[in-house]
Amino acid sequence: MILDDFMVRATLAGIGVALAAAPLGSFVVWRRMAYFGDATAHAAILGVALSLALEMSVFPGAMAVALVMALTVSALSGRGYAMDTLLGVLAHSALAFGLVAVSFLSGIRIDLMAYLFGDILAVSQGDLAVIWGGAALVVALIGWRWSALLTATLNEELAYASGIDPRREQLVLTLALAITVAVAIKVVGALLIAALLIIPAAAARPLARTPEGMALTAAGIGAASALVGLRAAYVLDTPAGPSIVCVATLCFVATSLVAGLRRGRQA
Repeated sequence: MILDDFMVRATLAGIGVALAAAPLGSFVVWRRMAYFGDATAHAAILGVALSLALEMSVFPGAMAVALVMALTVSALSGRGYAMDTLLGVLAHSALAFGLVAVSFLSGIRIDLMAYLFGDILAVSQGDLAVIWGGAALVVALIGWRWSALLTATLNEELAYASGIDPRREQLVLTLALAITVAVAIKVVGALLIAALLIIPAAAARPLARTPEGMALTAAGIGAASALVGLRAAYVLDTPAGPSIVCVATLCFVATSLVAGLRRGRQA
């Protein structure tokens, strides 16, 4: 069976995460929510520890804790704290508490590096089903609320005038982010999830003329980064997750150079 090949499973997992991260990453870039993604991703390590302690699947535990963290950030924003300070405190605290919680798991063997930096080559058929199921849910959720999310992102006053509640749209993004973090932790790890969210979307920005075009281009860049990064990891014997992020970064550098050349010609 084709899915018995670990490289096929790894490739499909990388593409699945890229498809989930692309539209969400576009909103993260537009709303300048990079630290928000970091805080949510780091909290997932605590979810992993709780899942292992309760002898349950990692996915629901990571998603639950990521969702709690995202909702906490949303609730605390605008209450006298500078957002970058608040997110910095929560992100690093969540990671620290997660690592401490993992150290208390006696009798359970855990490859901590796999959850920090991902272990895409160890993705099982069951993991693949979870990843693609989560990716489909995220794409459907973002697609369903696309127009409202765009309006709330562009102008909150316009959103209110159109009968759209920006706080509700923020919750939609929060839920989508939690799902993406939960499905991506096995692929790129907690420390690199935010990179896979932000870098393909940032690379797509200079090439796109419309929001929809940016999301689709980001999906293409993310999927290509997964394919090329996995191949590079296989040939060069490098870590797969970081290799994928490195390829995405090279794409960002390339599109930034192209955008710079265009501006130079127009000037």
